[in-house]
Amino acid sequence: MSEKYAYILLSDEKWWLRRISRNRAGQTLQSFVRRGAVGPKEAKLVLFYIKHPRREIQGSGEFLERIVGDAEKLWAALGHETVFDSYEEYMDFMNGRTRATFIRFRNLQEFSSPIPVKVVSQIIGVNRMPRGGKFISREMANALI
Repeated sequence: MSEKYAYILLSDEKWWLRRISRNRAGQTLQSFVRRGAVGPKEAKLVLFYIKHPRREIQGSGEFLERIVGDAEKLWAALGHETVFDSYEEYMDFMNGRTRATFIRFRNLQEFSSPIPVKVVSQIIGVNRMPRGGKFISREMANALI
């Protein structure tokens, strides 16, 4: 597979619920935060795979850009787009790391029928979702959603 159409991001349920809540409140532009320089540079979609206990893809968003840089500077510029309620919560999440990645997206869509891990595994051909996420082709994305 050479096409990098969509990227599957792994998320804790806690952050997913906050992301959905903010989306429902009208925040259409959001940033998914990663520690270090990790994530897609280019994609059309991001898919949100919610880890244990759900183990399913619960939604998608339109990928805009990936910004990597100093964690404090990124917070100052884009912290309002994240799921974190405060700078302290953000820094606790960063766990001492000084570099962060903000994966910016818009138009978060919550799926009415989440896609279970068994279906995801069959379509993308992995038994376990990689912790760093995974690129998938347009055909795989269309088969999932």
